[in-house]
Amino acid sequence: MTREFAAAAQKSTPAGTVIRMKLQASPTGPAMPDWLEVTLFSAETEVQRKTQMTQLVRALNAVAERHKLQPGARDEEQNQASISFRSGSRPTHSVEIRFARHAVPAPQEAASADSPRLAIILDDLGSDRAAAESIFAMPYPLTISVLPNHEHSTEIADEALQRGFQVMLHLPMQSVANESPEKEELRLGMSAAQVQTLVGKMVESVPNAVGVNNHQGSQATSDPALMTELMPALRDLHLFYVDSRTTAATVAFDTARKDDVPTAFRNVPFLDDVQETAAIQKQLQLALRGAKEKRSAIAIGHPHAATLEALREFLPTVRANGVRLVFASDLVH
Repeated sequence: MTREFAAAAQKSTPAGTVIRMKLQASPTGPAMPDWLEVTLFSAETEVQRKTQMTQLVRALNAVAERHKLQPGARDEEQNQASISFRSGSRPTHSVEIRFARHAVPAPQEAASADSPRLAIILDDLGSDRAAAESIFAMPYPLTISVLPNHEHSTEIADEALQRGFQVMLHLPMQSVANESPEKEELRLGMSAAQVQTLVGKMVESVPNAVGVNNHQGSQATSDPALMTELMPALRDLHLFYVDSRTTAATVAFDTARKDDVPTAFRNVPFLDDVQETAAIQKQLQLALRGAKEKRSAIAIGHPHAATLEALREFLPTVRANGVRLVFASDLVH
């Protein structure tokens, strides 16, 4: 039932809505309801916000009626609401709904709705608080991918959402022998249960994640068995998958499509393999050209000082070049 509530919430809300759930109800244990949290990015007007809330509540009520659950208390404030459901006297579900604001683009020439689209993912966040603050100072729709279990992972993920940026989990995966692994990572030979447990723990460390892309992972993403175990875990958590394409042998994108996980892949060169501002500016121009040629592009960079400097110069020019900056979730299918 809880997964049905989550699926209904996902279908009735705009792309990029953050849906988190915790399965804690037990038929024999204490009367603890399952928990669901839905975070919507604020609509432009109060009327639009109320419309989003009405559509979401209607979808949740439909699930409750199908399972003969009764509505409990409902508490609604300006930017959040809480709804509960019960079966008889036993609470079954607690739903928290909240609104977060979008990053507000700086005034610039508008791009039309059918313009080519470019999503920029900045990953490896989690340790460097100052780098995160530098990104937060850029008022553009950037996607932040956060490594789990680092010193500032949770606070960066929380603050990113509140400031209007999209959050992804930068999922550590097994790579070639000469790359430094994270303490915990997705490794070849893991069972479905092991994968599900590991991904669940990592999502807890990076709250508000709506999707995943791989950190390293040249061995993991080229292993069909491991990718087959990963995708159901992502689907159950309502996470999309972006293949960072750290190897040409990757099967991750194809496996995600086969398992009905919304997916996309990096389809332009990495932005900052060479950590020099001039070189990164050239890569950003390649990304812009790629978006125009392919109608959409996903670029990936890292919070290096040179990358952030190049982005500060590049981002104000994107719309003037006829391209729309979007979140990663806007480009998955």
